[in-house]
Amino acid sequence: MAHKDAVTVAETLRRIQRGELILPAIQREYVWKPSQVIKLFDSMMRGYPVGTFLSWRVEPETVKKFKFYGFMKDYSAFDKRHNQLLDVDPTQAVTAVLDGQQRLTSLNIGLRGTYAYRNKGGWATKEWSYPTRTLHINLLGYAPENEAGLRYHLAFLTREQLQSAADDPTHRWFPVGDILEAAEASQLMKLPQRYGVGNDEIATDILSDLWHAVHNKASLQFYEEVDQDIERVLDIFIRVNSGGTVLSYSDLLLSIATAQWKSRDARAAVHGLVDQLNSTGNGFTFSKDTILKAGLVLTDIGDFGFKVKNFRSENMELLDTQWDEISESLRVAAGLLADFGLSEGSLSADSVLIPVAYYLRRRNLGNDYRHAEKHREDRAALRSWVLRSLIVRGVWGSGLDTLLRDLREAIRTHGASGFPTSALEAALSKQGKSLEVTDSLVDDILSLRFGSPRTFPTLAILFDHVDTRHVHHVDHIYPASLVTKKNVEKAVVSGSLDIDRSEIDEVIAARDLLPNLQLLPGAENVGKSDVPPAAWAPAIYASNDEMGAYIDRNALPATLPAAVEDFPAFFESRRALLEQRIRAKLGAAPVEATDVQSEDRIEDIDADLAIADTED
Repeated sequence: MAHKDAVTVAETLRRIQRGELILPAIQREYVWKPSQVIKLFDSMMRGYPVGTFLSWRVEPETVKKFKFYGFMKDYSAFDKRHNQLLDVDPTQAVTAVLDGQQRLTSLNIGLRGTYAYRNKGGWATKEWSYPTRTLHINLLGYAPENEAGLRYHLAFLTREQLQSAADDPTHRWFPVGDILEAAEASQLMKLPQRYGVGNDEIATDILSDLWHAVHNKASLQFYEEVDQDIERVLDIFIRVNSGGTVLSYSDLLLSIATAQWKSRDARAAVHGLVDQLNSTGNGFTFSKDTILKAGLVLTDIGDFGFKVKNFRSENMELLDTQWDEISESLRVAAGLLADFGLSEGSLSADSVLIPVAYYLRRRNLGNDYRHAEKHREDRAALRSWVLRSLIVRGVWGSGLDTLLRDLREAIRTHGASGFPTSALEAALSKQGKSLEVTDSLVDDILSLRFGSPRTFPTLAILFDHVDTRHVHHVDHIYPASLVTKKNVEKAVVSGSLDIDRSEIDEVIAARDLLPNLQLLPGAENVGKSDVPPAAWAPAIYASNDEMGAYIDRNALPATLPAAVEDFPAFFESRRALLEQRIRAKLGAAPVEATDVQSEDRIEDIDADLAIADTED
């Protein structure tokens, strides 16, 4: 690895502009936040070291095996997050950056481009929430006191912000990029006058510091790797990037796929599919790791671990030629998960997408599987298995590749004509991840809390009447806002609630546990507000038959709580009813349900919460 002479920021950016410095596809995309860019410029202007950089001289024979991308200049978190693919001359050697992409991209954006990020509270799906900003520095003063220890007052500003600050006597915002054009010292001397700060000593000093940091100081130190062995280069890349923003190994392997696919750009295809899947229903957060893993599983490649050897040309050719079918199966699978009521907040394990997609591909099932009456029973079996696998703790944790291999084999062998629930559960049991309902599992489920990713699928599988194709909210049956320390203490003091003062915190903790939760349609939940169920339910379910049906389908005790002093007895009654339903629904032997009407059994809540904390 050769040591190169240090160079200035300006010269490095000119090399980027000329296409002499490019990015290999093994690089992840740009991930730095505006605050990180500002901190980098502040450090650079203060003469602090900004780290070393590592480049890779790629010879023509190796160039042919990879794809390369240009540096980002105008970044938008809304619609410009992907680097542009370059048409690189395969007869020429190139210099690719292995370490330092984030810093170099930040310099490129700050001095040559723009950064569009979402306004606080803005709509994530609206372009106008992401105004274009350019980096500026205040020439009339240094940074106000700040926790980051910044000396210079730098900010990304919109055109409107600049216009509103035009008459501010304490600020003169200078576009940082203008310094790049002042390559000569004589040009620097003209800048203070041009911006109306010619007689301001602080402004002159700030402009001078910026100019020296960009044009005069050789602050960027490069090391160059010349070895063409991709395994060595990948190993170097992983090591030098391990201390920064978390780097997924899939980023590296995706570059190999990108180089070897013939009919499409693998990077664009994978990123595009991730975006499509994540926009399904109420939204998911599937990663490219999950999608790449799914691709390898769905092509029936024997070993689908993230290893360079598994991304050899014959495997990548399979992935390339089958990508359209794989993508369709993944889209339908994501649609099914959304139909089951799952989304980013309630899907506790993204990996469940993979066996669902494999089953769809095994049977060549398309989007009509989600709705067609002929698939209703099969779809119900799939839904039950998916939700139960998300409810049981630890199913999708350690040993994932081994688990996926066994699930795939079960589907391949037994899933030709219908969803193979028994075979899949046998595969799970083989891995020590049984879906069998035990006493400890029942207690664990009953300890689930409001906000836990496992709570929604648990309620969805326990209550058949919930049509998860429509928006449902996890709702407190007795409003959480009414089970406060003040209200409970008041009931204890008045004698209407006969519990010891030491039990008050237990009552409050119980309000967020599963026995006080239900699924309600979104509009119905909003209308319910903070009214006790004894008052709210009769207003919605006017007749005795309607009220009885509501109580029955939600496994509620016959007497609904009207005040906080009724809550402990209600909680215990509902807990007993839920226990019976859990055992019946998930296949365990039922226990006798009792309508408990005493306050002496909100027990072990602290222990339950301690267990839940390890999961939630």
